[in-house]
Amino acid sequence: MTAEVMRLAIDEDRNYASLQKIENSNLRYQIMKQPSLRQIRYFTAAANAGQVSRAAKGLNVSQSALTTAIKQLEESIGTPLFVRHGGGVSLTYEGSIFLDHARRIMAAVDEAVQAPRRKRDDIQGLLRLALTYTVAGYYIPPFLERFQRSFPSVSLQLTEAPRDAIEDGLVSGVFDLAVMLTSNIIDQEGLKFETLMQSRRRLWLPTLHPFLTQSTITLADVSQEPYIMLTVDEASNTAQRYWNKTAYRPNTIFRTSSVEAVRSMVAGGMGVTILSDMVYRQWSLDGRRVEVTSLADNVPTMDVGMAWAANVELNSAAAAFREFMHLGDVSH
Repeated sequence: MTAEVMRLAIDEDRNYASLQKIENSNLRYQIMKQPSLRQIRYFTAAANAGQVSRAAKGLNVSQSALTTAIKQLEESIGTPLFVRHGGGVSLTYEGSIFLDHARRIMAAVDEAVQAPRRKRDDIQGLLRLALTYTVAGYYIPPFLERFQRSFPSVSLQLTEAPRDAIEDGLVSGVFDLAVMLTSNIIDQEGLKFETLMQSRRRLWLPTLHPFLTQSTITLADVSQEPYIMLTVDEASNTAQRYWNKTAYRPNTIFRTSSVEAVRSMVAGGMGVTILSDMVYRQWSLDGRRVEVTSLADNVPTMDVGMAWAANVELNSAAAAFREFMHLGDVSH
């Protein structure tokens, strides 16, 4: 081999080694840029809590650790996910989109972790499941989809019904199990129930509403505004209970059972409302934006969970569904 050939061979080896270093460096960079499950879990907790400090306390981690994880996630994605303000944090438009995916990711991970330990082939039969309106429209569909994939031998019989009919149906044996607003349950002796998630109630406003520039908003402030009252799932009764603890009352100009009607009217500047984050969507059907902000007053959460007859043992299908909901739950 001539000296020239040897030199070319050495140069080629050096170039190849350099390229390998660059590729390995790029690979490491790409891996570092990928969001971690920890970052996604921390982001979801902060979105649910509306405050970094509250989310950190719930996760039993330091506030700085949670803040750093969210900052790294935002850098990975390339866009802010939260707007920081005096009352805590609110999702940006991009954050709202990412939250929906984040919840699905964490639910899928939890399901995957538990899947090898389940004896699904032995679970079969009919599950008569009752649902309240809000649960049917805004909470349960992704869970049902995954449950049917996980337990294909279970037949689901779904019924949407109001709270009182569900309570009667559970006690009389018409339904095996219900997913409903546990914060509304009246028959607390004849039923067993457990809460899966708690959804904050916050104030919905049209874009450019003067309240958006205020650092503190109270029910006293809200009482001066035209109010759109939702009635479905006893929402008006719940609202009346927390309003009755104050000296103020909502200036209700319209009552409706339609969440979408409320959303469109608020977006159009006809009034304001207080509803849970579970039913909040940033855009009305006609493409106008709905803003959301926290209240200084103590407004109770909307609690979603499962209920069944206190004196009846759950059949295997109902027991499997109950376990599945606990394993697959990702709080709103």
